[in-house]
Amino acid sequence: MSTRSRVAPLFTVSALALMTPAALHAQATVPAATGPQANPNDSVSEDTDDQGQGGDEIIVTGFRQALESAVAEKRDRDLVVESITAEDIGKLPDASIAESIARLPGLTSQRVSGRSNAISIRGFAPDFSTTLLNGREQTSTGDNRAVEYDQYPSEVVNQVLVYKTAQASLIGQGLSGTVDLRTIRPIDYGRSVVSVGARGTYADLGKLNSGSEELGYRVNATYIDQFANDTIGVALSAAYLNEPYQIQEFNAWGYATTAAGDSVIGGSKSYVTSTTLQRLGLQGTLQFRPVPELTMTLDGFYSDFNDDQIKRGIELPLGFGANGTSLLTSTTVENGLVTSGTFQGVEGVVRNDSFERKAKLYSFGYNTRYEGDDGWNVQLDLSFSRTDRQEIIIETYAGTGYGPGNGATDNIGFTTGPEGTVFSPTLDYSDPNLILLTDPLGWGGATRQAGYFNNRDVEDEIRQYRLEVEKELSSPLSAVRFGLNYTDRSKDLTPIQFFLTLANGALQQQIPAEFIQRPTNLSYLGLGPMLSYDPRDLIAAGTYAQVPNLSNDVISSAFRIEEDIMTAYLQGDISQPIGASELTGNIGLQAVFTEQKSSGLVFNGTSFSDITRGDDYVDVLPSLNLSLRLPIDLVIRLGAARQMQRPRLDDMRVALGYGYNTQEGIITGGGGNPFLRPIRSNSFDLTIEKYFGTRGYIAAQGFYKDLKSFVYNLETPFDFTGFPLPPTAPPGTPTLGRNNQPINGDGGSIYGAELAATLQLGDFTSALEGFGVTGGASYTETEIQPTPGGEPEDIPGYSRWVANGTAFFERWGFNVRGSVRYRSTFVGELSGFGAARTRRRAIDETIVDAQIGYDFRSGALNGLSVFLQGQNLTDEPFATINGDARDQVIDYQTYGRRFLAGASFRF
Repeated sequence: MSTRSRVAPLFTVSALALMTPAALHAQATVPAATGPQANPNDSVSEDTDDQGQGGDEIIVTGFRQALESAVAEKRDRDLVVESITAEDIGKLPDASIAESIARLPGLTSQRVSGRSNAISIRGFAPDFSTTLLNGREQTSTGDNRAVEYDQYPSEVVNQVLVYKTAQASLIGQGLSGTVDLRTIRPIDYGRSVVSVGARGTYADLGKLNSGSEELGYRVNATYIDQFANDTIGVALSAAYLNEPYQIQEFNAWGYATTAAGDSVIGGSKSYVTSTTLQRLGLQGTLQFRPVPELTMTLDGFYSDFNDDQIKRGIELPLGFGANGTSLLTSTTVENGLVTSGTFQGVEGVVRNDSFERKAKLYSFGYNTRYEGDDGWNVQLDLSFSRTDRQEIIIETYAGTGYGPGNGATDNIGFTTGPEGTVFSPTLDYSDPNLILLTDPLGWGGATRQAGYFNNRDVEDEIRQYRLEVEKELSSPLSAVRFGLNYTDRSKDLTPIQFFLTLANGALQQQIPAEFIQRPTNLSYLGLGPMLSYDPRDLIAAGTYAQVPNLSNDVISSAFRIEEDIMTAYLQGDISQPIGASELTGNIGLQAVFTEQKSSGLVFNGTSFSDITRGDDYVDVLPSLNLSLRLPIDLVIRLGAARQMQRPRLDDMRVALGYGYNTQEGIITGGGGNPFLRPIRSNSFDLTIEKYFGTRGYIAAQGFYKDLKSFVYNLETPFDFTGFPLPPTAPPGTPTLGRNNQPINGDGGSIYGAELAATLQLGDFTSALEGFGVTGGASYTETEIQPTPGGEPEDIPGYSRWVANGTAFFERWGFNVRGSVRYRSTFVGELSGFGAARTRRRAIDETIVDAQIGYDFRSGALNGLSVFLQGQNLTDEPFATINGDARDQVIDYQTYGRRFLAGASFRF
């Protein structure tokens, strides 16, 4: 059976946008011969055709029909994948694609500023997966490789495939999984469509900060058409959003130890944060098919993203303060934790900070595919992706006087509980005569630091070139393909940082009255109102002077990483009848040749030197995927592969600081490691799937990853040959010293089981026609040892239990859905206000969403869909704790509920 004849009958969904938060999901498999990496723009593998078998048109709309399509697609595929397919044009009110991806079996997300933006696959952090757009690698708005999904409007994406296993023709695959975002192919879509949509958003926490909003909106439009006897196709999509997010946050510095040996809150840095998220997304595709054998496709995607935050709060030095716990009185202790008491002589710092991230993402791709009548197929694919990001972080400080002991102090009571700590102050932190611009705790020393300005610029570019030749054969090998792919990537991070001092040289001054805004209410912390202003206004007015920070840790944090990667692959596709059954799949091999270079500045004790270091290596990655298809609608799949994940880009920086250690007489330092190799794994998957026609299935899957290496930080011997000798080092100092840096070491294993199902309850009794359920659950164990010789530890993103489910009713135009997703405790990776990575233990969370809608199917309103949606209906917090001490809360963030009402119209 030829490749084309096996794949052509697939039943597919015609849609332009992903779906509602109860997003359709089904574990699927990719055709052995037409995986997206083998042909990212092939009309056969793009699931956007409206034609069923025999040429009869099948109009696929509605959640139930989309589920049926995913079930049929799953049954005919070989590579294990989780998939999301749109239910109809423009019908995804999710804030980001990550909201829908997080509902897939074995996947979950970590909320950032109340939004699902980072995806964990099978217990691995986002750094262990990669993201593609139409089969092509993409740049990231973050510091590393992991894509932040806020950048991609859901309305301009047609389908998402999450590959959990590997095959030779899958380029840029991750160790835990590979996410492929797909856009529409207009010729394959086959019809002319215009769709418009809009929605309004309400955040029920209200306007927490002056100048913030509780209402937002989102609009989108799509146009698809074909011309010249369907030889030319055009698809254009645009989406714009302007939406607010509000956060009430408690944050503890940590927990100090009292003289009696009990734990007590060491300090608090808690904020009320108001965010305005603005994003313009544009996507366009032009297809030209002059003859049936030849298809040329040109893609373009553009995203202009602005995340603007104002953060206001009061920082309180308590147990870790200048006076420590000696001024702690009237305490109540429970199980070794001080749950209430009073700190005397507290000098608080009033914080008015801002965070603004601006990012522009450009992605272009060109694909030419020729499918000859003689079974020879050739494709050429060229792509370019670029991200420009600017991140400006401003901190400003105010208090009752300059330096410790020079202003009014507070005797502040506190009560510590499961939601953090609530305070009882005696000072009025909203009094403009009391609260002054200054350096209240003397953080800046002689600099008289009244604030801080951090500007971080990131540029990321990927150029990718691919050529593949395929020959279709007869059974048992249905096709053989050979390909070459060259990827050229470069990423730069440039930090520019300043101390903010008062421009007139004063130690302290009142806040100019014209800049004072409505006080921010911190009553949820018991602190009452606080004095509020926009720090950007004061900088623009010249209130502050900027003093450059030229310290070693700032300058050496800059980096430039360059990677040149050549991948050669050979893959054979299998199709072999075995009695009444059939064996399909593929076997292949990737050879990956990598050359990496890292450039940056290193500190020699008094000055900086520009240094470039790097390495080159080869990885050989075999893979095997087999699917045994039994005549009783049972499919058994086996996958085995050697996989790898390249290290974090900031871990690869060459920049480091070092100096002469007078006590030991050697050179010591710390920084990145430009010689890092990938994390490598031998991976195995086994899946059993039972289908009920095309309307439902139950699947059980097990996986095992034997990690042969891992990356962790350790102080190791380091040869400083070629580095300038520190000026304090005497002549003859040995170049062999020590350096604290990321290194490759032993790995461990991670394994688990997943269950997934889609059931239409009307199949069991007609009384339940229109009702159904879909969802999944996974259990994962880890035995990874990030520290050599140490005990196994949880890696970032790892949750032992992950579960999600959606119950729905859809009939007579009505649709009602309720969704729940749960993840057990995990190690979350947070970004500190200075953009430094921080890892903390996050507690388990359960998130509930729901939607009700109606689709008009006749009359003047035919094509109109309306809906009402609620997100985070139980107001589930995001909380982290101190180590494993559940009663010692570090972060407790509440985001409130979000309600959305909208409509879309399809012409």
